[in-house]
Amino acid sequence: MKLIPREKDRLRRVCAILREAERPVRIMRALLWPPEVRARFLAGRGRELPVVEYPVFDPAPTLVGVAEARRLITSDSSVDAWLTRLCEAVAGGARMLGGLGRPEFHEESRRLFGVPGDPLPDEGTTALGLALRFNEVLDHLDTGVLVPPADGVLRAEDLAGLMREAVVEMFGEEAPRVRVVRDLMTRALAGSRRIRVRKGSVFSRKEAEQLIQHEAGVHIVTSLNGRAQPDLVMLGAGHPGTTRTQEGLAVFAEFITGAMDPHRLRRLADRVFAIQMAIGGADFLDIYRYFLDRTGDENRAYDAAWRVFRGAPLRGGYPLTKDIVYLDGLLRVHSFLRSAVSNGRADVLRLLFCGKLDLQDIPVLGQLASAGLVRLPRFVPPWAADPGYLFSYLAFSSFLNTVNLRKVSNHYREMLTDVPVVRP
Repeated sequence: MKLIPREKDRLRRVCAILREAERPVRIMRALLWPPEVRARFLAGRGRELPVVEYPVFDPAPTLVGVAEARRLITSDSSVDAWLTRLCEAVAGGARMLGGLGRPEFHEESRRLFGVPGDPLPDEGTTALGLALRFNEVLDHLDTGVLVPPADGVLRAEDLAGLMREAVVEMFGEEAPRVRVVRDLMTRALAGSRRIRVRKGSVFSRKEAEQLIQHEAGVHIVTSLNGRAQPDLVMLGAGHPGTTRTQEGLAVFAEFITGAMDPHRLRRLADRVFAIQMAIGGADFLDIYRYFLDRTGDENRAYDAAWRVFRGAPLRGGYPLTKDIVYLDGLLRVHSFLRSAVSNGRADVLRLLFCGKLDLQDIPVLGQLASAGLVRLPRFVPPWAADPGYLFSYLAFSSFLNTVNLRKVSNHYREMLTDVPVVRP
């Protein structure tokens, strides 16, 4: 793609305006609940709905900035279609925060993140369908056979040490600081400048590896690469339009590095079920009890219920739907990568890490890279920097599409019918 200097200046200008407009739209930060809400709820043994107040957010300044950017979008080109998607995502995030605690919050959430039953590009698969399938398979498995004996648990300080080593190895002098803190809504929270771990939390070694691959290996990688883009600064902004791909890519990283385990799969599936239940009218107490039954842990049940109701009315019907994107995004990222490899376009892999983006942005970002407006990433996770295993796996995965898995499954199910369970 060849762009005249005036056109390059226009693109830089639109991205700069949108970057400034989206700065106040800090969705995840606005949805945090004070630690005392947890303390009161658990002290009351989960019998009463939490009482939460949110700060008032005025979306008007952001919407004014978006309108200014839209006036510079003057064609129906692929580049301007990308810029239009950016405008819609930034405006949607601002409107969602403007509806904190009310049904309007949920309506914007549906537009930005979808709902569990929304079809994916194949027009048949859904995040809910994948969650149901995971649940079905896991219910038939004896995880005591599959999961090796626990080798102890990691304290918050232990996890912080492992994270510190990992980010220094990945990012050198640009590595974020890692700290153990007392007041944190989740057990761990990662950003490009700092990673915080809640004091008193415990983690399995698998959970530690999942956090490293998910947070450092994807989210921090794309944050640092996006911030380093000198021209298209919106690649450094984690707006809602990037969430599905960023989380899907992060979960895919857990799979491809061997960090995924049945417990993590179950948690991801349960989040989708809980959102569907809440849409159907389940309130915070219902969802808390659901997770308490699943985990047997009051703190984990509270954290999981909070994820569904943060920013939303607690009496049910209007949840935050963001957490469907882990499975929805995983399906999309896996399908994209498999198709890219099978069609001889493995070269686009590095584009996934040049900043915060959506899969739909890849074609235009490739064009803009050829025009010199997008820099290829400085940081890439090890599994993508040396992608031999990744490409081999994806090539085999593509071939599986030609296999009649139902016949194969029936054959081996019959073969194993009379085989006793072999325990270690």
